[in-house]
Amino acid sequence: MKNTMPSGVRLIAATAFLLVASQAAQAQCGKASWYALTSKTASGERMNPSGMTAAHRTLPFGTKLKVFNPNNGRSVVVRINDRGPFIRGRILDLSKGAASKLGFIRAGHTNVCLEHVK
Repeated sequence: MKNTMPSGVRLIAATAFLLVASQAAQAQCGKASWYALTSKTASGERMNPSGMTAAHRTLPFGTKLKVFNPNNGRSVVVRINDRGPFIRGRILDLSKGAASKLGFIRAGHTNVCLEHVK
C-alpha cells in the first residue's frame, strides 16, 4: 500500500508522536523514602526537614517534580536539591515535610509516581 500522506504532514505527525512519547518517558514510578537531616545537601544548601525538597540520583538541582502517592491520592510539588537515594530500588528521597503531606511518615517508604513540573 502506497503512503499518500504529504511529507509535511508525516513530519508533523512524527514530531507529535515524539513529544507525547518523551512526556510519557518523563513520568516515573517507584519507591520513595524520606529523610530529615539538617546538614548541607549536595547542592550546598542546608537541608530543611519541613521543606518541600527531594534527593534524586541524576535530575538537575532545581528541577521541580510533582510527586503522587497512588495509595492515597495525595500529591506534592518538590524541588530537587540533593543526591540520592542510595538504597537500591528507590527512586526518590523526600524531605520529612513532603513525606508528611504525602502521608507515609509511619511507613517510612511508599510507591510514588513522579512528573516534571515546568
